[in-house]
Amino acid sequence: MLTVTRLHCEYSAAPLGMDVPHPRLGWELTSSQRAARQTACQIAVAASNADLQAGRWLWDSGKLAVQRSYHHSYAGPALRSRQRCFWQVRVWDEHDQPSAWSEAASWEMGLLDERDWQAAWIAAGWEEAPHTSPPAPLLRREFRLRAQPVSARLYATSQGVYTAHLNGQRVSDWFLTPGWTAYQHRFQYQTYDVTALLQAGPNAVAAMLGDGWYRGYLGFSGQRNYYGSQLALLLQLHVLYADGSEECIASDASWLAATGPILAADLYNGELYDARCERPGWDAPGSLGEGWSPVRVVAAPGARLVAQSGPPVRPIEELPARSVSLAPDGETIVDFGQNLVGVVRVRLQGVSGQRVRFRHAEVLQPDGSLYTENLRSARQTNEYVLKGEGEEVYTPTFTFQGFRYLGVSGQTGVLTADQVVAVVLHSDMPSTGEFACSHPLLNQLHHNIVWGQKDNFLDIPTDCPQRDERLGWTGDAQVFASTAAFNYQIAPFMAKWLADLALEQRADGAVPHVVPDALRGLPWPTAGATGWGDAATIVPWTLFRFYGDTRLLQTQYPSMRAWVEFMRASGEDELLFGYGFHFGDWLALDTGIDGAVFGATDVLLIGSAFYAWSTHLLAQIAELLGHTADAQHYADLHKRIVAAFQREFVTPAGRLASNTQTAYVLALMFDLLTDPQREEAVRRLVADIRRRELHLSTGFLGTPYLCPVLERYGQLDVAYALLLQESYPSWLFPVLQGATTIWERWDGQRADGSFQTPGMNSFNHYAYGAIGAWMYRTVGGLDIESAWPHHVHALVAPQPGGGITWARSSLHTLAGPYTVAWQLEAGELRLSVSIPANATAQVLLPHARQEEVTAQGLLPAQLSQQENRVAVEVGSGDYLFVYPYPAGGAS
Repeated sequence: MLTVTRLHCEYSAAPLGMDVPHPRLGWELTSSQRAARQTACQIAVAASNADLQAGRWLWDSGKLAVQRSYHHSYAGPALRSRQRCFWQVRVWDEHDQPSAWSEAASWEMGLLDERDWQAAWIAAGWEEAPHTSPPAPLLRREFRLRAQPVSARLYATSQGVYTAHLNGQRVSDWFLTPGWTAYQHRFQYQTYDVTALLQAGPNAVAAMLGDGWYRGYLGFSGQRNYYGSQLALLLQLHVLYADGSEECIASDASWLAATGPILAADLYNGELYDARCERPGWDAPGSLGEGWSPVRVVAAPGARLVAQSGPPVRPIEELPARSVSLAPDGETIVDFGQNLVGVVRVRLQGVSGQRVRFRHAEVLQPDGSLYTENLRSARQTNEYVLKGEGEEVYTPTFTFQGFRYLGVSGQTGVLTADQVVAVVLHSDMPSTGEFACSHPLLNQLHHNIVWGQKDNFLDIPTDCPQRDERLGWTGDAQVFASTAAFNYQIAPFMAKWLADLALEQRADGAVPHVVPDALRGLPWPTAGATGWGDAATIVPWTLFRFYGDTRLLQTQYPSMRAWVEFMRASGEDELLFGYGFHFGDWLALDTGIDGAVFGATDVLLIGSAFYAWSTHLLAQIAELLGHTADAQHYADLHKRIVAAFQREFVTPAGRLASNTQTAYVLALMFDLLTDPQREEAVRRLVADIRRRELHLSTGFLGTPYLCPVLERYGQLDVAYALLLQESYPSWLFPVLQGATTIWERWDGQRADGSFQTPGMNSFNHYAYGAIGAWMYRTVGGLDIESAWPHHVHALVAPQPGGGITWARSSLHTLAGPYTVAWQLEAGELRLSVSIPANATAQVLLPHARQEEVTAQGLLPAQLSQQENRVAVEVGSGDYLFVYPYPAGGAS
């Protein structure tokens, strides 16, 4: 018998304020039976829970003979603005036995038409200096409600960032709303359920505005006001009474504005908060005091208003101080034990006017003081001016910092550890993956990878969270996408970012280096780089592999096609790509020049390799989406690109034009060589690694594929040697240096304590964390083979090596959680596998003989020998495989 659980709509449990016209519905299944699967389903949708239970349905899907339990599009009557829908589902199992109806779930639509917005854009009435960060304006309006509402929704967005308040309370704990989008094209609005915050009689609605990405410092060229110089608010509150009548309170000319305690706020530089300027009760009904003046109604931006689609940025966890010390200059240094992104909450006491300064840094100088040179022009400093009225608590509102260490000065007395807490901020993505093994340094590496993702997935996938950059670099995102999808549920997060990528794409198809494009207009090339622009194809394909999301592929298809066409039009004879400016194998170590940023691999070789790969992916996607002519066209183009690559870059002796690790890795990974050429390429790749005493020399583009290529071509021992290498350059060198996140450079801090060049030296940069996907797949033994069209199918294929004696990995998929655990003990390999209901897996047992395998609950005939491994296809349930494992099997 199947039980339906964990209903979701567009990847969320109960989304509020959606603008998807045909929301997709899904669920998970549980069963105590092995190989349990769904053979049919029925979805019912109604206008209320009562209607749902009574069978008064808006839409009845009928009995659908499908196994898939996700991405079922609502196909009922057209949905209206603010409409709430309740739904449930039942399924039939492999014996055609129906389950019980699930518990009800819901979704709610947002404002689907611009005419639904009765609000006006409003701004503070005073003029502001355009080249500095001015005080954050406070906006408010009082109103009366004739009765207690039964339901209320607040819709809001801003030019800049905002917090919304009702009757003295913030309406949510979300940070930096409305988030960062391509503001010239679209603004997200948020929807809040504020029913519990309202009351019959007097009420007050209020908001505070900050510079954010809209007009604060943005990028590394010192620019402000990139999108505009005027902060503005758009807000409306819909109230429903018990008698069915409604009322709307909207931003308009009746609102008032004043300044408050935030005298300056900037994402890079920090916040200045003067508690003496606080206005008690400013967001509650009642007496206002002096200093309030009418707002101005301002023109609406030309951009569209869209519902928030990605997860909000929220306080996710809190970290206590690990230790407190003094720097030589007397500054108090607080160590939180983890490089993180967020803000600090601090408790202080002092006299009125006393100024306390909070500086933030990732690492310390050898003398114990903060190292801040790598921040470049970003100050990362918050300042708090006390009002002098007992204990005061301060948490910044309109900024965030990347830090492990906090430097405090100006406080009264000795700051103690219990006075400060680090509040970790990132996009609220569900955690989906876990990995652990017998090697403690690898466990720390995995920890660092996860934290690097958390710290840099703050509304967009940034390169780094601390210096004057924090931009959505496309190359970083594409190399890390697979690892990111193992660690967290990233589909809505990445889909939101990809929508901006498509909007920001140049007319000729060139993809910006960063999305949103904060570099456009600078006097150097800002789009069209190989390996960076390929995010347009690689990221959607990665999301499809994990989530089976064909709608995303359909949405992004014009963008993917435009990028490939850009490369075709920009290349030599339409077959080679790489002329003009490119980053190449960024920060590779094969030039022999300390601190170099450009690698030694020919960018024409790299460009042509990625051109071939993106064209190959586009052909596959076109076939999947039914674009038959395109599929054939790009398949043919791919063949010609591969032939041109072989003519241009492979000598008769099998040497590549660039004799670098990255050149061979890309040629092998992207299948650009003939069989004899592959054999020689593998030999040369391994020879170079051994010549470097089992060290890598790859940069951003070569590193993600290095271990997968070595494993694929029979060099698993070399792959493990690289993974477990402890001396520079390696993944574990930063771990042994005390890193708690992934570094931008292999030697960000050297063994002698000195630092790499401060101009390019982030200690929180996830790109090299792309090795995480290989750790899940090969060390942990778990990978997703496909999630479309029928059901989730996984590959369980651990490859023990490197002296590791056990490993565990898990992944919560759209079907539910897979878990794999293996252990080598007393000459045996014990492999346990757990597969969720309505899902399957292929299990590959390395170095196994069919007659020696004990497979709990499986017949010997279900196993098959494939050379030196045993294979079996299994359905849902728990399985245990035990067999003798050769001493040399785990290299």
